[in-house]
Amino acid sequence: MKTTIDIPEKELRDAMRFTKAKTKREAIVKVLEDFNRQRRMAELVKYSGTCKDMMSFHELMELRERDLPKSARLYSK
Repeated sequence: MKTTIDIPEKELRDAMRFTKAKTKREAIVKVLEDFNRQRRMAELVKYSGTCKDMMSFHELMELRERDLPKSARLYSK
């Protein structure tokens, strides 16, 4: 999408330096992608710790081992 905006020169230079972008467009796209990624992560953090009934890795492995035939088991007991 073509858009004309007035971006402060110093901010754009910093964005190009931090993103190692070769063009102004590339810098702006990278900054927008990073911003959106950070916001998506922040939204996911709201839900952290809300799955109290999840099994641990060890419980999952024990369940898988129990359901496999003896010849296919990775860990013998």
